[in-house]
Amino acid sequence: MHVILLERIGHLGQMGDVVNVKNGYARNYLLPQKKALRATDDNKKLFETQRAQLEATNLERKSEAEQIGEKLNGKSFTAIRQAGDTGQLYGSVSTRDIADAITAGGFTIERRQIILNKPIKDLGVHDIEVSLHPEVNVTVMINVARTDDEAERQARGEDVTVIKDEDLGLETFDPDAEDRGFEEEAAETGAGESENPDEAS
Repeated sequence: MHVILLERIGHLGQMGDVVNVKNGYARNYLLPQKKALRATDDNKKLFETQRAQLEATNLERKSEAEQIGEKLNGKSFTAIRQAGDTGQLYGSVSTRDIADAITAGGFTIERRQIILNKPIKDLGVHDIEVSLHPEVNVTVMINVARTDDEAERQARGEDVTVIKDEDLGLETFDPDAEDRGFEEEAAETGAGESENPDEAS
């Protein structure tokens, strides 16, 4: 289907461009979201009469997005999730979860504004791109942890999936000490035999 873009869409083109897209993409996304019009002669004329207004509205939205972006860019948000000792999540963190975490932090973000190639499935601090406007993207950090305490440790750069030796009660292995132990045991056994020669008979 040929459509006229009413705003810049990264992989398609600029406002006013006539592009050919799949019917489903046009019907399910572009047209309902008012991001495009069917490229009919009437709509082309309509677009030209409204171009100035659309461009003015776009500039206003872009300016607002830039102001929000200055406050949002680089911010960190926490998502508490259950995970195993290796850091693998029991489930995943989706675009909805990220949008909810950012909104809880005081910024109104919709899940469709979150750019996530694949769901987050492990603990750690993840960089996430947020599209505030077709021409304004910012990066935030999502700190995925099992507890608030772990989130603070991860924020300091600590790897919470590393299990320390003292936590397991392990001692450092000393091969020389083991050899000395065998020598002492052998010496004691030898001494015992020399002191009690009758026990062997």
